Amino acid sequence: MEQWVRVRTEQDRQLLKWLIETIGEAAIVKAAHACARGDAKPYLSTVCRQLGVSVPRLSTQRSHPGEVGEQHLQVIYHILQCPRTHARTGL
Repeated sequence: MEQWVRVRTEQDRQLLKWLIETIGEAAIVKAAHACARGDAKPYLSTVCRQLGVSVPRLSTQRSHPGEVGEQHLQVIYHILQCPRTHARTGL
């Protein structure tokens, strides 16, 4: 479906998923073609207007923090626990 509409964020992906489940792929493609200008793909909000659908508020929060974030927090915690051996003098 991303070949027919602009999908740039996780929220866009969630909205597209919701549209597919609610409206169906065929209706989305038809609306995307009606909204397209030249070679540019339409935004999902434009497709929703074409379909007469109100955009729901979708949660973008994840239930579990990502591994990368957890790793960074562990490094920060380790840095904060180390004694200050290179403290500046003369301040």
